[in-house]
Amino acid sequence: MLGIKRHKVERLDFIVAGAQKSGTTALHYFLKRHPQIALPDRQELHFFDDEEIFSGPVDYELLHRHFRPIGRVQSWLLPVRLGPIAGEVTPSYLYWKPAMERIRNYNPQIKLIILLRNPIDRAFAHWNMQRFKDREPLGFLDALKEEPRRIAQPLTIESRRFAYVDRGFYSSQLDRVFKFFPREQVHIVKFEDFRDRKQETLDGIFEFLGVKSLRRIRDKDRNIVPYEREMTAEERKHLYGMFAEDIAKLEQLLGWDCSDWKTEI
Repeated sequence: MLGIKRHKVERLDFIVAGAQKSGTTALHYFLKRHPQIALPDRQELHFFDDEEIFSGPVDYELLHRHFRPIGRVQSWLLPVRLGPIAGEVTPSYLYWKPAMERIRNYNPQIKLIILLRNPIDRAFAHWNMQRFKDREPLGFLDALKEEPRRIAQPLTIESRRFAYVDRGFYSSQLDRVFKFFPREQVHIVKFEDFRDRKQETLDGIFEFLGVKSLRRIRDKDRNIVPYEREMTAEERKHLYGMFAEDIAKLEQLLGWDCSDWKTEI
């Protein structure tokens, strides 16, 4: 006989770990509407990048208490329990250096989803968000010049908020991911593919997670921060000079074609 019992979440099955300003809020919107996926009571839990939590013995109940008990089908005829998978979305995990080892120590079998956006556009979107939140008094180029000083002290609020360029050096961040996780547990999505071929990209994500595809998902704009202005040609060219080498490394690492990221104007 089949029976449905509700259990507290004891281990997450997946994490959307980055990158910031690369479509993670939109992905959260679709994951939340999937009947086989359980998400916490808020989008970004910031558990694995909380230095206070990891300053001593770790209480994972601080993570699991954000999830409602989930129903799982149980039967003596079935070798495994069937039911929702649990996961969370915190895009700063990709950038926060201790996070990947902490996630591996928590669950070595966990699946990771990572979205990557053109680092030039990502940097400008990040700066614009900080301006919108009244956290950034500096113009864009001035903020880029000040960034090394601002983020010099690691694992601080400043290193999180003002790393416009540093967050876009994806190759070193992925090297850290692959140090702790085999590639088959990591699904990497190009933001531009997610934006332009949403259904196809979502199908790939759901297949990776082992759940059914969803059709006729209602789409809408999410987390849209108005831009105070567009990026100038000078700013784009300046950033391209900073990112060109890392983009080439990323292409080699992932086998991607990032020619659409390489325009200087």
